[in-house]
Amino acid sequence: MPDHAGMLHPATAPAAPTQSSTTCTCADAATTALPREPIPPITDADRAAAFPALREHTMQHGPSRVGYLLLDRLEGWDAERGSGQAWEASAWYGGDIHRLWLRSEGERSGGHTEAADLEALYGRAVSPWWDLLVGVKQDVAPGGARTSAAFGVQGMAPYKFEVAATLYVGEGGSASARLEGEYDVLLTNRWILQPRLEAEATFADDRAHGIGNGLSTVEAGLRLRYEISRRVAPYLGVVHERAFGATADYRRDAGESARDTRVVAGVRVWF
Repeated sequence: MPDHAGMLHPATAPAAPTQSSTTCTCADAATTALPREPIPPITDADRAAAFPALREHTMQHGPSRVGYLLLDRLEGWDAERGSGQAWEASAWYGGDIHRLWLRSEGERSGGHTEAADLEALYGRAVSPWWDLLVGVKQDVAPGGARTSAAFGVQGMAPYKFEVAATLYVGEGGSASARLEGEYDVLLTNRWILQPRLEAEATFADDRAHGIGNGLSTVEAGLRLRYEISRRVAPYLGVVHERAFGATADYRRDAGESARDTRVVAGVRVWF
């Protein structure tokens, strides 16, 4: 095997620098990186292409009409006096400003209707969160049906409290008021806890309907619902109702209790 370590190799001269390597400088590189022509100013057409206008119906109130139906409470319970059912529903049809509202609320116990009403109202939005209402209410309850004019306001208060206050004026100058408030506590994306408070007051005795002057009843409830879908949500809850003043006396005279606490189960549905 030949010994390559002892072999001599001819010396090679270093490569001569080329003209490009000696003449290329940082200044020349920066000069070649600049655009050959100045950037043209931005025009309105360029802005329109970069930010296209949204569809017209999302930017202003359109003439279209839509409807909505909410069964906020459809529940039942089993107590010492027997089983009972209660409902509260609302529906509207119209646009963003003008709407026709229908509201109904009632309660049955022992197979008898203790209270039920139906309201037909015209609502006008006065802000993004509040509506003014005017219309009529028809009561169907023991003691005979009666019709009242209704004036109210409803909407969402700060911190997302849903509030509704309504004044009812009936025949002979009789008047009553109802105040409702509720709040949804989002525990998870599907578990929602809802505290709810409702108070009613009258400004004259109505012995035929078992209602006394002043603050008549207050109902407080706490319901936990699970949204199977955004439209359907079964729930469990506890409700406490208390009568005050002459209303409590009328209930005692009829053999009823002025206080009642019950466990309820129901479903909340909207379309």
